[in-house]
Amino acid sequence: MSKKPKIFYSFHYELDVIRTQQVRNIGSVEGNKPVSPIEWEQVKRSGDNAVKNWIDKNLANADCFIVLIGQQTSARPWVRYEIEKAWSLKKPMQGIYIHNLRDFQLRVTNKGVNPFSTISLNMGYGNQKKISDYLPSPLDPNPYNAYQDIVNKLDKLISDAIHRRRILNASLRF
Repeated sequence: MSKKPKIFYSFHYELDVIRTQQVRNIGSVEGNKPVSPIEWEQVKRSGDNAVKNWIDKNLANADCFIVLIGQQTSARPWVRYEIEKAWSLKKPMQGIYIHNLRDFQLRVTNKGVNPFSTISLNMGYGNQKKISDYLPSPLDPNPYNAYQDIVNKLDKLISDAIHRRRILNASLRF
């Protein structure tokens, strides 16, 4: 890719911020500016509408939406909101498992559930599909060198997601 795409990363802040910072610091993409714990707490204290407005503003400017999937990511209500909002905005989407990235204590976690498989879409006439039906399986990096595997594949994952969404938008006729 010639221009660095702007990425909106969705993740479980409390449990996975250290793992997600590793991905966000990969130089091939321009991520949404990391929010400090103090800033995030201020947004949350301002109420649900403030959180939604923050998400909506940052998603609107993104070229691609990536969920960094940790052990409990799929259960997080704001992650669910972000996925649904990104889908409604027709954003290219991709998931990346981060359970094998190490935290400061060099720990890994258990693999989480694919959050795209937990959200149903009403396709009309009683037909339901999952968002995961329209996406490839999330990247599950090599456990022996998860970070390098993500570094090696991130550019292609993003370009493939952008290409795939163009095709999907045309076929679904939004």
